[in-house]
Amino acid sequence: MKIGIFGIEGWLSGKANLVDKRLEGLQQMFNSAKKAYIQVELITDQEKLKEADGIIAPEGLRADLILTDLEFVELRIARSENEPEKKLFMNFKEQLDKESFLSELALNEEEQRIISGYPLLTVKPIFLASPQALEDKDRFLLLAYNYFGYISFFTTNERQARAWSIRKNSSAWEAAGCIHSDIQKGFIRAEAMNSQDLINDGGLNQARSNNHLRLENKDYIVEDGDWIFFRFNK
Repeated sequence: MKIGIFGIEGWLSGKANLVDKRLEGLQQMFNSAKKAYIQVELITDQEKLKEADGIIAPEGLRADLILTDLEFVELRIARSENEPEKKLFMNFKEQLDKESFLSELALNEEEQRIISGYPLLTVKPIFLASPQALEDKDRFLLLAYNYFGYISFFTTNERQARAWSIRKNSSAWEAAGCIHSDIQKGFIRAEAMNSQDLINDGGLNQARSNNHLRLENKDYIVEDGDWIFFRFNK
């Protein structure tokens, strides 16, 4: 996923790891040779923020985000000769004049098509940060990632402990597809449990004894932090 950075000093564009201590704990437990974090792309160039899935900004810049969109909306109202677009942007102006984000409006497919090429910022999820929160970049990125509608699940073996990215409310069958299409096609069951429970239990044997390990079918909705072992027909 792509995360836009608005008005935060010292952050550079490029790939960034979502550092997750749960993954580190799993690597140690399973003695995996290496670990693989989820990577996100950070975008700091304001001209490219329209490419982002969501935007992080200091809470003190809320008004700046709104004003940036309002300037563009007023320009489109003055220049557009397309009536549906002009009507939509009049609604946008009313929303922004109330100092509210455009993401609070429900847009239909046609309205989303109209604005798809425009550099509107607040139509995206905005995660506002306090100065204190921004001091811990790793933790804050993980919080923003969750806020934008994504969760992490984990797999482990002797070679690698790995975090995988998936949308909230995704099924175990969809999670299997993140790893490999063959696992998804041959899906039988998913052995799943909360990774922190697994770490606290000290291993799979104790997790089974504590009834923390579950057998789930393909419709199971994956939860953030799940450790999953997929059983499938090869």
